[in-house]
Amino acid sequence: MPTLAERYPGPAAMPQRLPVFPLRGAILLPRASLPLQVFEPRYLTMIEDVIASNRLLGIIQPDGGGEESPAGKGNALRKVGTAGRIVAFQELDDGRLLITLTGISRFEVVSEIESAKPYRTVEIDCARFAGDFEIGAGEDTVDRQALLKALKAYLEARNLRVDWGAVSRSSTESLVNSLSIVSPYGSEEKQALLEAGDLKTRADMLVALAEMELAAGSGGTGSTLQ
Repeated sequence: MPTLAERYPGPAAMPQRLPVFPLRGAILLPRASLPLQVFEPRYLTMIEDVIASNRLLGIIQPDGGGEESPAGKGNALRKVGTAGRIVAFQELDDGRLLITLTGISRFEVVSEIESAKPYRTVEIDCARFAGDFEIGAGEDTVDRQALLKALKAYLEARNLRVDWGAVSRSSTESLVNSLSIVSPYGSEEKQALLEAGDLKTRADMLVALAEMELAAGSGGTGSTLQ
């Protein structure tokens, strides 16, 4: 079975149309994973359709404030999202679906496509993000030690725990992109991380955000950072 990199070697291998899951505060990045719990009927229908076709869908944030996932199709969407492939799914007894997406490439929304389906579909263009298809692009420019130092200080200040063995085994690309996905920041910060021009910019942004949070002196939670 071909790997994702073999299946999608560049922008030309991506579909021109993609169903999208608008979800505020959620981003996906290349080769990183995003687990989702799906329970709304419109998105259950979407996932069933996606699984029956090419297993590709887009994660994108709604524009402006408001609901986590606005009802209907009238709410504006951000201009940049990420295409991901469903690599695992589980149907629960109560009808919910647990899915795991692996990111392939970011995309720009060209236009929204009218459809009788309950979910939204957009025309996409991945050309601007051709570098997303190159595994590990820009890793050698990232100050990994500075990132780990900021992460450690952030975790200690909030009494959070992390599997440092897993962190040490992670590639720099995987570390930066996974931290961006799980980071506890707002939708604007998440979108900025998503749209960062390269891996170094994204890593530097993570360090700056952690340092600002530490300077603000938020209290600890005693939980675990997944």
